Amino acid sequence: MQFRGIIFDLDGTLLNTLDDIGTCANLVLNRRGFPCHEISEYRYFVGDGAAMLIQRALPEKNRDPDTVSACAKEFKEIYQKNRDSATVLYPGIPELLNELAVRKIKKAILSNKPHELTVNTVNNLLAKWSFDIVFGQRDHAPKKPDPASALEIAKHLDIVPSEFLYLGDSSVDMQTAVSAGMFPVGALWGYREKNELRKNGAKMMINTPHEILELLV
Repeated sequence: MQFRGIIFDLDGTLLNTLDDIGTCANLVLNRRGFPCHEISEYRYFVGDGAAMLIQRALPEKNRDPDTVSACAKEFKEIYQKNRDSATVLYPGIPELLNELAVRKIKKAILSNKPHELTVNTVNNLLAKWSFDIVFGQRDHAPKKPDPASALEIAKHLDIVPSEFLYLGDSSVDMQTAVSAGMFPVGALWGYREKNELRKNGAKMMINTPHEILELLV
């Protein structure tokens, strides 16, 4: 199969955002008198949007809609101001993006991070590279793993879904790719484990970004 495009997840795939996400979420929890978490625990809370992140971080008895909504709103405000304090590109990502530009491979980003935060983060940390489409979580579109946004990207770029590689680090990404009819590739440097990726449809798993290029030959 000749792949003509790549859809990237953002957090845990292109960028290591865990320190900033965890620090900001813990600040919200601490302000409201809830117990905080180790930063490493947040790797299991992320992936389904800000509201679900906060719901998972809150004590089970405090996960009522009003508390989740208020804490998620506060988290978004704090994270907007501090989203790039410790966030970095994963090793090998700059070299991969440079080579994809040389090869003229279409590139898109699809994240469950709120759309404005996604765009701002990409503009700040990935401005050296051109992405054809950047989608975060938008009010009018269902979140991943619903394939609607992935298919919207394919339509905009005039590439059939089967000609896309989909690179992500979670079950949500693999499910999205499978549902969209794209080729799911698991990023093992991200937030989740190999078994999760395999069980949710990963057709290949890679240890370094450079290995993507071997699939484009």
